[in-house]
Amino acid sequence: MTNQPPTLEQMKAAFAARDRAWDGRFVVAVTSTGIYCRPSCPARRPRPENTQFYESNQRAESAGFRACKRCEPDAVTRDRAAIERAIALLRTTDEALSLSDLAEAVGYSPSHLQRIFTRDTGLSPASYARALREERARSALSASGSVTEAIYEAGFESPSRFYDSMEGKLGMKPSAWARGGAGVTINWTVTETSLGPLLVAATDKGVCRLSFGRGRDELEQLFPNAQLVEGGADFRTLVERVLKAVDDPATGRDIPVDVSGTAFQERVWQELRKIPPGETRSYTEIAAAAGNPKAVRAAGSANGANHVPVLIPCHCVVRSDGSLGGYAYGLDIKRALLEREKQA
Repeated sequence: MTNQPPTLEQMKAAFAARDRAWDGRFVVAVTSTGIYCRPSCPARRPRPENTQFYESNQRAESAGFRACKRCEPDAVTRDRAAIERAIALLRTTDEALSLSDLAEAVGYSPSHLQRIFTRDTGLSPASYARALREERARSALSASGSVTEAIYEAGFESPSRFYDSMEGKLGMKPSAWARGGAGVTINWTVTETSLGPLLVAATDKGVCRLSFGRGRDELEQLFPNAQLVEGGADFRTLVERVLKAVDDPATGRDIPVDVSGTAFQERVWQELRKIPPGETRSYTEIAAAAGNPKAVRAAGSANGANHVPVLIPCHCVVRSDGSLGGYAYGLDIKRALLEREKQA
């Protein structure tokens, strides 16, 4: 998560859009009225020359401004502090916390905490806690390779709870995922495309790896214990769909994929697949859509951790100033994919 303060350009854009995702991150002071507001304040917008931007309520008050009674920016600050305390409790406790327990710990009513927590993170407290357990399970599986150890280290009460929660979340079965694809058959091939050679690999659930200019060696590193089989005629049908997606990236969003990451990474990947063809999003916008406006750096890392470019269109994410940013396979390929989407 990044702690960098928002830039002046970001604050101006958020205020103009009345973007609630930025509430609590800065305030806007109006010199003609002497008040300061949250970015989403519904009041009529002042003249640009009468606005000043501050990174905190305290700085606005030190400059002589008072809080707006309509949008109550102080309440937003208190809400965000309560949410951060709740998240800290969920991350550090080994016990399952009920909504009532969590609300009492932060000094809010259960209904109010449920509402503001969901609004701020995109998940309810219960869903957030489940996502944390799933994330711990993935980390524990990678570290120990033992499903039994991972179950209890992640905070699951029993193996049945673990398998119910993780069904469909790891793609491969948890034991196979922990052991580098053990017991899983991966079909693969390297095929020529209009953008150069492309490695295509898939399990029976979907595409698990796409990479330009790579070969079998990369698969052996990612899945050292999987059975790697060069794809035959049946596999060719899937490969043809992938080739079509390279030529027309807008057609690849419905191709099934078999990928796994942390809870936040998977939310980022879901948001990437929602980007309309021909459009782009900034890292800041993706972080906000994934439920954590402050996690811009983490959103960039999730973008880079994408194992199936084109199908999960990480090429559609650019910097806030409109420049391309980075791309694992070079900016020429990123530029070409964006241009093809625009033409389509």
